[in-house]
Amino acid sequence: MSLQKYFKILLTSATCFFYCLAGDAQVIYVTQYNDADLVVFVTEYKSDADLVVYKTSYPSEAKGDQGLWFFTKQKSDAGKSIRFTRYRSQADLVVYYTNFKSDAGWAKKKKNCK
Repeated sequence: MSLQKYFKILLTSATCFFYCLAGDAQVIYVTQYNDADLVVFVTEYKSDADLVVYKTSYPSEAKGDQGLWFFTKQKSDAGKSIRFTRYRSQADLVVYYTNFKSDAGWAKKKKNCK
């Protein structure tokens, strides 16, 4: 296994561990800078996603690590800051947006923190 691939696996595992420890991690602040907690790639296909995300209307619905995200414009209100990327290879997490709250959750068992 190459060093780059090993580093990517280690980074993904550490990111998942950190992501699951943060209780209000789903209140999200989007940044364009390199200080983001996570780099996220949005896929068009549910089968490619690590996490299926439902965008909630209220921050109180965005608790835990079940893919219920609320986006805020205030960094101080957020549990996580993310940066979107156009390239899947740069992402820590691959997400798919759903229109149904019941579909939200971890899609890939290997990233499931429960």
